[in-house]
Amino acid sequence: MKVFTVLGLSSSGKTTTIEKLIVELKSRGYSVGTVKEIHYEAFAIDSEGKNTWRHRKAGAATVTARSMRETDILYEGKLPIYEVLAHYKEDYVILEGVRDAVAPELAVCAEDALPAVSPLTIAITGRYANNHSGEYEGVPVINGVADTARLVDLIEQKVPDLMYDMERECCSLCGSDCREFLAKVLKGEKDILECAIRKPKIALTVGGEKVPMVPFVEKLLRNAVLGVVKELKGYKEGAEITVRLR
Repeated sequence: MKVFTVLGLSSSGKTTTIEKLIVELKSRGYSVGTVKEIHYEAFAIDSEGKNTWRHRKAGAATVTARSMRETDILYEGKLPIYEVLAHYKEDYVILEGVRDAVAPELAVCAEDALPAVSPLTIAITGRYANNHSGEYEGVPVINGVADTARLVDLIEQKVPDLMYDMERECCSLCGSDCREFLAKVLKGEKDILECAIRKPKIALTVGGEKVPMVPFVEKLLRNAVLGVVKELKGYKEGAEITVRLR
């Protein structure tokens, strides 16, 4: 799953750009999901007095509203973005206004403003691109409405599979934290395969879902399994070991 985020102020053209990107990505055969960050603190789909609201008030942690048209699962509080993304299976997930994921960014800018770029910015778009072209601070300016295909070409080229956000003290075998590492990948200074989490020596799945591990945890699990298995008849040095728990 590849994930990127679209950032910009209100009325800069974020949603229009995302609409165009969805259509273009789907025309290329990709499945697409989205996550919209809502900054209005009082926003809630559930409303006081409704049955689902009453379920929650009675103590239900997760409430699902299911109808012929849609299924809405309501969680209490704001979930971390990586917990949200765990529910997605699409080829591409577009985040709107989400800043807490380690993902390439599209900076959407209004016509009369200066673009806000970061080390993770791969393109500048939005209404700013109506009157500007070329580059800004080394970042390409692409009109996401008039030249959507070119912008998606860049997304296909630049956006890697979802990066995790591991704490530096837990990993940093690449010499950087995850955000710094991705910035170097986007600049061509690093290969995404240099990420230690992408080439584990142990594969752990829970319920069929792969669970990423930082090298420290991987080493603990590896040593624990080997410590037991080495004492068993049939153990062979260097052989692949498979453990399944049900």
